[in-house]
Amino acid sequence: MAALIILMAVPAGAQESSLLEPSFELPAAWSGDLDGMRERRLIRVGTAFSRTHYFLDGLTQRGLAHDALVQFEAFLNKKLDTPKSLPMRVLIVPLPRDELLPALVDGHLDLVVANLTITPERLETVAFSDPLGRNVSEVVVLGPAAPPVDVLADLSGTTAYLRESSSYWASVEALNKSLKDARKKPVRLHAVDDHLEDEDLLEMVAAGILPYAIVDTHKAAFWAEVIDGLTVREDLVLREGAEIAWAMRKGTPELAAMVNAFVPEMRMGSASGNTLLKRYLRDNRWVKNPGASEDRKRFEAVAEIFQEYGEQYGFDWLMVAAQGYQESRIDQSARSPAGALGIMQLLPTTAADTVVGIPDISTPENNIHAGVKYLRVLQDRYLNDPEIDNLNRTLLAFAAYNAGPGNLNKMRKRAVEMGLDPNQWFGHVELAAAKVIGRETVVYVSNIAKYYFAFSLLRDAREEQERVREELS
Repeated sequence: MAALIILMAVPAGAQESSLLEPSFELPAAWSGDLDGMRERRLIRVGTAFSRTHYFLDGLTQRGLAHDALVQFEAFLNKKLDTPKSLPMRVLIVPLPRDELLPALVDGHLDLVVANLTITPERLETVAFSDPLGRNVSEVVVLGPAAPPVDVLADLSGTTAYLRESSSYWASVEALNKSLKDARKKPVRLHAVDDHLEDEDLLEMVAAGILPYAIVDTHKAAFWAEVIDGLTVREDLVLREGAEIAWAMRKGTPELAAMVNAFVPEMRMGSASGNTLLKRYLRDNRWVKNPGASEDRKRFEAVAEIFQEYGEQYGFDWLMVAAQGYQESRIDQSARSPAGALGIMQLLPTTAADTVVGIPDISTPENNIHAGVKYLRVLQDRYLNDPEIDNLNRTLLAFAAYNAGPGNLNKMRKRAVEMGLDPNQWFGHVELAAAKVIGRETVVYVSNIAKYYFAFSLLRDAREEQERVREELS
């Protein structure tokens, strides 16, 4: 039913997975060094689930971390001369970024491979390998909505949207100390969900949804080559000379020695390292900007309709507006090859069915009404479970709207089989969805979440403008 689904292209040359099936349950706690891992024939590696770092393409594991670990597993078995019939295996455990290091410290993981910067704070709890990336700087990347910025101090009074678990957060806190000394306003820190990766935030910067981002130089350089609208300011450095490495528990010198022997083969600047970076940062698609002038006009023209029917059927109206943007960019003239119509891209037969009962969806009001009512039908029929919270009930309903309720049932059933929570979308049912039907619905729901964030910013900006006007009147 979606007219504007963004498909994730399989990167050319990507390696087929030779690793164990990923674990979506936290492994039992165990602490030991490489000798114990060899006895267990298992190394458990935590990583971040993202469209570039680690993702599932149907049943196949892919991504920067995955391909590096395929090579590490082969390197490991060659160095240890393990029998071909009894090799050591790598098990990937995808987790939100804020859970990775705690799981490592508690013995649920043996390594973390997630483009982590070595910081004093992290060194208090974990050890790091030799750097895979040296002399990395954290720089400001501006987008079309950025204010004039000549020096770092010009960020005073702006808002930085960052993961609180990232090294960038600490870098902005350090900047704020210098701004305070200069008697300038600090940068406001706005914590975003840990499921949002750097590439997600850069997409929103390029689209004009966010004014700027703070990222590592190598990421900024790659994305600037493929996305129009990003300006990398290498002169605006918040942290310089940083090093990126794999993390491991303290007290694992044998594992550290093995990883350090492998590092030269995967280090940034090596042939393998450069190949991986280009493979996964070249072919990504990015979101449109729901704040752009024409899109914004369409959004504002029907905002009251979304508000009316969102309230009538018990939805956050901005959430269903974000779905309308994903479906058609809120364009009533949109038509899909399958015959879906208008803003909410419903089939006329679906709208005319007795459960919806709105046969004429040729006008924006009827189209939105039918789409929101159908979403309510999906929730009431297939998600009427008190164990599901309101947010996840809506996200799961979006998945059903896109893939069909039958596929939603398959996704949730597969989630249970994978040891995941069938009542949570992000990090749970979305992983099962990638296995059941591929990336389409995962990207669909993810995009709605981004657009919701964008519309929230538009709403907040409008409310702030009204507040300022009231103060000045």
